[in-house]
Amino acid sequence: MNSPSVVSISYPTLVSSPLSLEKSIEQAFGSHPQALGIIIVKDLPATYKAYRESLLKFGHKFAHLPEETKERYTDPESSYSFGWSHGKEIMNGKPDTLKGSYYANPIIDVPDVPPELRDQHREFYRSNICAFVFKVGCDLAAACQPFVSKHLTDMSISLPILISTSQTTKARLLHYFPPSPGSFLPSEDEPIDSWCGFHLDNSLLTGLCSAMFLREGDKEPTVIASPSTTSGLYIRTRGGDLTKVSIPADCLAFQTGESLELVTGKKLRATPHCVRIGGGERISRETFAVFMQPDTDQKVSPTETFGQFSKRVLAEHYENSIM
Repeated sequence: MNSPSVVSISYPTLVSSPLSLEKSIEQAFGSHPQALGIIIVKDLPATYKAYRESLLKFGHKFAHLPEETKERYTDPESSYSFGWSHGKEIMNGKPDTLKGSYYANPIIDVPDVPPELRDQHREFYRSNICAFVFKVGCDLAAACQPFVSKHLTDMSISLPILISTSQTTKARLLHYFPPSPGSFLPSEDEPIDSWCGFHLDNSLLTGLCSAMFLREGDKEPTVIASPSTTSGLYIRTRGGDLTKVSIPADCLAFQTGESLELVTGKKLRATPHCVRIGGGERISRETFAVFMQPDTDQKVSPTETFGQFSKRVLAEHYENSIM
């Protein structure tokens, strides 16, 4: 397996001198065969690591509440795109029961949009029941603009403006349930996407925290290292090679989504990725993603808005989605 190194950049440099990072951004997000479509932001404020751990433990705690409690926090009218969602998404042709998610807009509590638009796109415009990841994403978007502008089909588009002014930003707190006893396969027989199937994000950019692994105990779960060298996030490079990507606990990562692919006429590709179990009984995986995407009326191709594109994708992954 080829393993090109993941590009990393310093957060202080991103804030103070974003235009100096154009070569690093092109190396990470470009179209050359070794490009992974993901970049790591290091040297974050010291408080970030503790906030990450606290947030991911909340995901585990919520996932273990009684079913009737979790059901009160589901939102079928948004195609389960707000609140709790488990077993609703179709992955690899069947309901995905291996992970549960809690969705929210982490930036806006009550979106300021007309009622008719709110009703038309309930998957984005709902009132809330992590803004730092979003801020770093906005800084990264500004640093990306000189590189992205070379590939845009509509030269009036500004990546940082699309992200920073959007009211559709979506956060997803993820709990990957431990595999059921007896379900483990030998390493050579286990699919590479055994915990989450290969897919593309809808976003322009997606911010990712480093995943946390927890071993289930009689009382409180225990934070452990990755249960296996083969467990975790996998990405296909632009050239098709499969690479395992590890994000340090004190860093953030950002990968490209399908909206960026569309607004660049497929010159900049979305990042195909999946998650592998890799072994380990009674071990869960906790992580957090922020999807930074345009407003629903923004054109992402000559024939489709982001809202129309998202409806099409939701229909592929959720039965009875609100169209």
